[in-house]
Amino acid sequence: MFVDRAKIIIKSGKGGDGAVTFRREPFVPEGGPDGGDGGKGGDVVFQADRNLRTLMDFRYKRKYEAENGQNGMKKNRFGKAGQDLIIKVPMGTVIIDEETGLVMKDLVADGEKFVAAKGGKGGKGNVNFKNSVRQAPNFAEAGGASKERNVILEMKLIADVGLVGFPNVGKSSLLAVATSAQPKIANYHFTTIDPNLGVVQIYDSSFVMADIAGIIEGASEGLGLGFRFLKHIERTKVLIHVVDVSGSEGRNPKDDFDKINKELEAYSPRILKKPQIVAANKIDMIDEESEEYKDFKEYVESKGYKVFPISAPLNMGVKELLSAALLELQKIETNSEEEEIYEFFDFESEDKDPEYRNIEARYDEEEQVYVLCGKQLSKIFRSTNFNDMGSLRYLYKYIESKGAIDKLKELGLEEGDIIRIHDYDMEYWDE
Repeated sequence: MFVDRAKIIIKSGKGGDGAVTFRREPFVPEGGPDGGDGGKGGDVVFQADRNLRTLMDFRYKRKYEAENGQNGMKKNRFGKAGQDLIIKVPMGTVIIDEETGLVMKDLVADGEKFVAAKGGKGGKGNVNFKNSVRQAPNFAEAGGASKERNVILEMKLIADVGLVGFPNVGKSSLLAVATSAQPKIANYHFTTIDPNLGVVQIYDSSFVMADIAGIIEGASEGLGLGFRFLKHIERTKVLIHVVDVSGSEGRNPKDDFDKINKELEAYSPRILKKPQIVAANKIDMIDEESEEYKDFKEYVESKGYKVFPISAPLNMGVKELLSAALLELQKIETNSEEEEIYEFFDFESEDKDPEYRNIEARYDEEEQVYVLCGKQLSKIFRSTNFNDMGSLRYLYKYIESKGAIDKLKELGLEEGDIIRIHDYDMEYWDE
């Protein structure tokens, strides 16, 4: 089964906590601090792998977690960094942040890596908080929190040439004749429910050709296989539009040609800007000199497309068609290709969040307490030793330095009122 879309949860490793330990030396208060720093948490890394073809594995496992950093140790020893988690995906996988819908990364090249969730930083040990006044700090910094994200993996086939057209017009037969691929072929609609890839060897060159599953009228609105396979056409450089000129399915070839191009344009106008060659298939079933074929050829050529009469099962005209496709590929300069337009997820704004160090102050009328919250505040709160006055004083000074006490006073804070941080309540007294 071909799987080209999956939703998973990724979680980076938490940073290790700093250690609170003391040396045993005479004439040094409590032996002197020697707590080491915690190790950094592991990152979640996606890597493109040319040996993978589908996202099938992600149907059975939905959550991926990197290793946490080790806590710091005594004798100023640092904790071990958590191991990065490398998740391998097929080339052509787009990684999307589910919450914002923005693209995080488009992995195209084999071996290309991308860090989707950074591990938390290791917390500082108590040796870092020693100063001339605080000789024996009985607290350390907690490790940085892990990052958890819901991401969507969406795979778009990477092929040089894409075969498009209505179901049962002979795309699979053409792929089978032109390449070593062995797609399922039968005389009924939607034989191809999974895209097939094959390598075309012609002259001294080669290129990858993909049979994109049959498109029907309304596909750009999600009908039939809809968006599921229309997106694969975006990766191709050249399109071969296969049309059944014999009308064996009871349809008009000119109408088929117009309807497919209309669906491609409705899905993405950029697709119709790609070079397109028209393969007039099943020519063995009609006379090339017939008025029907001449009328079709004249109509298509009037729109600026080249028409090649072929019969895929009989291998008639296939070499000429592939030669034309190769010529179009050679015309496309590698550096002049138009890049796909995405609105990318902004990691820098997240890492340098101006709100990170801010403290939000509010009054909870139902609980009748004053509440403080903030990302940096939460980290310092988790690092606080509530049995140590020095540690509590460090927390209070941080709150005061950020203007949080003044904000609470503006809200009506008075002596004896309760200030709540997470689940910890403390009584306020003005020093």
